[in-house]
Amino acid sequence: MGIAAALLVAGCGGGAEIDTGNGKAVALTKAQVLETLPDDGAMPGWKESIRPYAAEMDKLYRSTACPIHDNAGCQNARFFGTSTLRRDDSAVAATFLIIAYDNEQAAREAYDVLWNEYYGKRAGERARKFSLGPIGERRDARSGSSGFHGEPSTVSQSRVGTTLLWAMADSTDEDKKDDVNEDAARDLAMVIAKRARQAQNGDTPSATL
Repeated sequence: MGIAAALLVAGCGGGAEIDTGNGKAVALTKAQVLETLPDDGAMPGWKESIRPYAAEMDKLYRSTACPIHDNAGCQNARFFGTSTLRRDDSAVAATFLIIAYDNEQAAREAYDVLWNEYYGKRAGERARKFSLGPIGERRDARSGSSGFHGEPSTVSQSRVGTTLLWAMADSTDEDKKDDVNEDAARDLAMVIAKRARQAQNGDTPSATL
């Protein structure tokens, strides 16, 4: 079962950020988390396979979003959200996740725990690191393969203010390596990062792919 599906059943750092906005790292509401998640309106040429979904971070959801070391990484987490979209013309799927924290410090402290112990392993044991560019206050990404037949896979994690964000791409077709690549991963990470910044600036997220 994939990460996004499991969530629904349960209910390279450093550098400058892409957009400092008004400089306020505010805690998002549940409604803002939902608006931050990319949908088919934000992703031309993609269709929703799991509609944007946001929920309070209770015990059940912590065990899925932070399934390591007694749910390490979910301390002071308020909400989580997820959405999944599929490309119209290929077997590629993109899954977005967001964890919204009480404050920026909580998001900062959770970053390494979740990347090093869980999400950073999402693209397989032999995944290679690559640079996302200036996205958020911190960011990491890996490209590799997953599944039984070595299907291409990418995963990125970034911190934007009080949120941690993930953009993951997979293909059910091992021949679709050209559609699951580093450039595409950067685009996916950029979309959700911009939308998270807009929400924290008090604006309605409007960034598109």
